[in-house]
Amino acid sequence: MKPVSYEEYLEKPKSLDLERARTLHREMLEEIGNDPDAVELYEELALAAAKYAGFRANWLLWSREKRMDQDAGRTACHNSLIVKFNQLARYLKMQGRTAAWRDALGYEEDDPYNRKTIGDFGCWIAFVDSVNAR
Repeated sequence: MKPVSYEEYLEKPKSLDLERARTLHREMLEEIGNDPDAVELYEELALAAAKYAGFRANWLLWSREKRMDQDAGRTACHNSLIVKFNQLARYLKMQGRTAAWRDALGYEEDDPYNRKTIGDFGCWIAFVDSVNAR
C-alpha cells in the first residue's frame, strides 16, 4: 500500500473538507437536539457509519482478493448508511426542520459522486465518535 495524504483526498471529486464536515455535523446535531426519536435515528446512523468506516479504514490495506471478497458487503453497508441518513433527514423535515445538511451532501440520483460524499460524511461521524470515546 502506498501511504496517502489528506491533500490527495481533497483533490478527488466531491471531497468533503474538514471544515465543511464540521459545519454539516454541527447543523445536524442542532436539529436533532433532545428529540428522543431523532436521537434514536442518529444512534442508528452512527452504528451504520461505524460499520462502514471499518470497511473504508481497511480498504487500502486489504489485498485485491480481500477487497473483491468484501465488496458486496461494503456496498450493502454503504447503502444502509445512505438509508439511515435519509431516514433522519426525512424525520427532521417532518418535525419542521430543514435538514439542509442532507441536501448539502447531495443525492446519488443527481450525481453518482454524491454517494462517495455521503460515505465520507459517515466516516466523519465515526471519526468524531471515535475520538470522543477516549
